[in-house]
Amino acid sequence: MSYKVETHNFLQDLDRVSRVRQEIAGYLETISETLTAAESAAVEASGKLGLDQEIADISIAGKNLRQGAFRLLVLGDMKRGKSTFLNALIGENLLPSDVNPCTALLTILKFGPEKQVTVHFNDGKSPEQIDFKLFKQRYTIDPQEAKQLEQQQQQAFPDVSHAVVEYPLPLLEKGVEIVDSPGLNDTEARNELSLGYINNCHAILFVLRASQPCTLAERRYLENYIEDRGLSVFFLINAWDQVKEGLIDPDDPEELEEAESKLRKVFHTNLGDYCQVDGQDVYDERVFEISAIQALRRRIKDSSASLEGTGFPEFMGALNTFLTQERAIAEFRQARTLARQANLRVKQAVERRIPLLDQDVEELKQRISSVEPEFSKLSQIRDEFRDEIRQMRDRKARAIADSFRTYVLSLENTFEQDFLRYQPSELQFLDFFSESKREQFNRSAQQGFQQYVNDKFFAWTLTAEKDLEAAFAELSQSAARYGASYTGVTNRITEKLTGQDIQTRLNLTGEEDTPGWAKWAMGLFSLAGGNLAGAALAATGFDFKSILLNLVATWGIALLFAPILGPFGILLAGLGVGALQANDARKQFAKAIKKELVKHLPQIAQEQWQPIYSAVQECFDSYDREVAKRINEDIQSRKAELDNLLKQKETREINRDTELVRLRSLETTVIDQSQRVEVAYQSLLS
Repeated sequence: MSYKVETHNFLQDLDRVSRVRQEIAGYLETISETLTAAESAAVEASGKLGLDQEIADISIAGKNLRQGAFRLLVLGDMKRGKSTFLNALIGENLLPSDVNPCTALLTILKFGPEKQVTVHFNDGKSPEQIDFKLFKQRYTIDPQEAKQLEQQQQQAFPDVSHAVVEYPLPLLEKGVEIVDSPGLNDTEARNELSLGYINNCHAILFVLRASQPCTLAERRYLENYIEDRGLSVFFLINAWDQVKEGLIDPDDPEELEEAESKLRKVFHTNLGDYCQVDGQDVYDERVFEISAIQALRRRIKDSSASLEGTGFPEFMGALNTFLTQERAIAEFRQARTLARQANLRVKQAVERRIPLLDQDVEELKQRISSVEPEFSKLSQIRDEFRDEIRQMRDRKARAIADSFRTYVLSLENTFEQDFLRYQPSELQFLDFFSESKREQFNRSAQQGFQQYVNDKFFAWTLTAEKDLEAAFAELSQSAARYGASYTGVTNRITEKLTGQDIQTRLNLTGEEDTPGWAKWAMGLFSLAGGNLAGAALAATGFDFKSILLNLVATWGIALLFAPILGPFGILLAGLGVGALQANDARKQFAKAIKKELVKHLPQIAQEQWQPIYSAVQECFDSYDREVAKRINEDIQSRKAELDNLLKQKETREINRDTELVRLRSLETTVIDQSQRVEVAYQSLLS
C-alpha cells in the first residue's frame, strides 16, 4: 500500500477527526445529562429506572473523548536526531537540536494558548510553572555528570515525574500530544520510565540513524520493551540523505544504490519482526527513510512547503491513516458501543415500566414476588462466573510463578554464552591490576551484568504476558456465555412482570442483547483512562499489563543479584594473571561469574515465587472485583427499579398519561443522540 500526504492535508485530516471526537463527546454528554435528569425527575414520578451504571460509563467515555488526544511516544538513542525530527514534524524550531543529550526528564508536548513549561513532581509537591530558559538550565546535566549518575545507579531528579510543555502550534491544536523520552542509551531507571508511558500512547515513533544501523542498545531495547507487546511502532531511519556522504564517489548512482540496498537489508533483518500486524507484513507502512534536517529547513522557510524527497510525505501519510482511521475508528467504536448500550437499556426499562403503570399495589407486589427466584438465578450466574475466574487465577498464578522459578534456575545453562555479549567492548582485564583503573573496571563489569539481568527478566515478562492474554481471552468467551444465560433470565423476569414478550417487540440482535457487564468482561469497551505512569488500575477499567508492569518496575531486579555484584574483583584475582593474559580471558571471566551466580539462583527463585504468584493473582482479582461490582449493580438496579415503582404507587397516585409522555420523551432523546453517534462514526468510514 502506498501512503503519501503533505503537511496541510495531514493537519486537515487530524482536524476532521478532532471535530468528530468533540461531536461524539457532546452526544455522549447529552445522553448522560438526559439520563441523570430523568432519574432525578423520576423521584416525583414513577420511580427511578436504575440507570446509574449507564450514566457513569457514558459520562466517563464522554470526558475521555473530550480530553483525549493522539499521543505519540518518541523513542531513540542519543544523537539520532530526535529533536530535529520533532521540530520538522511540529513545523517550528521549538526544541533546540543542540540541546545536551542528557536532558533528564520525560517531556510531554501539548497544545496551550501560551508558551509555558510545567514540571510535575512525584513526591506530593504541587506542579511548578517555569520559563523555557530556566527549565533548560535546571533540568539539563552535562555528559560527565550523567555518566557518574549512571555508574552509581542514581537518577538526576528522582523527585520529578515529568514536564509538560504547552505551545500554540497547529499540529498540537488538532489533538496531538508528543511524549519525548530520554535517550535509550541511558540509565536503566530512565529506560523503565519510558516503558511506563508505552501503554498510554497511540503509537511509538522510533528514531534510528542510517549511519548507525541498529546498534546493540537499540536491538536490546526493541527485544525487551517492544517485541510481542502488540504495539504500533513507526521506525524512522533519519539522515538517510547522508548515506552518499560516506561513499568514495558520492555522484556514482550504482555505488549509492549498492550502499542503500545493503543498509535496507540490515534494517529489514532487524526490524521486520516488529512490523507484523495480525499475521500481515506491514514493513513498508511502518519503516521510513527520512531526512529530518532537510524537512525542518523547508518548513521553517515555508510552513506549507513541499517535503518531497525528505521521506516525510510517506511517513505522514502512514501516520495519518493510522491515527485518523485505524486508531480513531477503534476509539469511536467503543463510544458507539456505549451509546447503543444506553439506548438499549432505556428502551428495555421504558418497555418494562409502561405496562406496570396500570397495575395496582397488590398486583404489583404479587408480580415482584413471582420473580424473586429469577433474581436468585442471576446471582447464581454471577457466582459461577466468579468461581471460573478464581479457578483460572489459581491455575495461572501457580503456573506463571513456577515458570519464573524454572526460568531462573535455567539461567546457568546458557550464561557463559549469553554473558559474553554483555561484557563491554572496552573492557581490558589487565586494568583490574592497575589501581587507578580497578574501580572503573569493576563498574563496567557490574553494569554489563546488571544489563544481562534486566534483559533476561524482561524477556520472561513477555512470556508471562502471553500466558495472561490467553487466559483473559478464554474468560472473555466465558463472559459471552454467562452473559447469554443472564439475558435469558432477565427476559423471563420481564415477561413475568409485564405478561408481554418485550424482547420480540424490541427486535434485538444477539450483540445488542448482551448485558453491559458482559460487554465489559468481554473487552468490548474499556473505561480505563490510565495515568501517565501507566502503572495504576483505573477504578472503572482493567489492564492486567499495567499490573504486571507495576510489579516489574518496583521489583528492583538488580538488587536481587546484589550479592553477586560485589565479588567481581575477588573472582578476577582468583583467575590469576596467566588466565587474564590468555585469549579466552572473557570466557574464563564468565565461568567465574557463573560459579558465583549458581550459588544464588535457587534462593532468588524461591524468594520471588510468592511475589509473582501474588501479582498474577491480583491481575485476576482486579478483573473479578470489577465483574462482581458490575453484575451486582445490574441486579440491584433491576430490583431498585421495581421497588421504586412500588414505593411511588404506595405513596402517591401516578398520572399515567403524564408519566407516559415523560418516559417516551426520555426514550426519544436517547435514541436521537445514539443515532447521532452512529452517523458521526459512519462518517469516518466513508
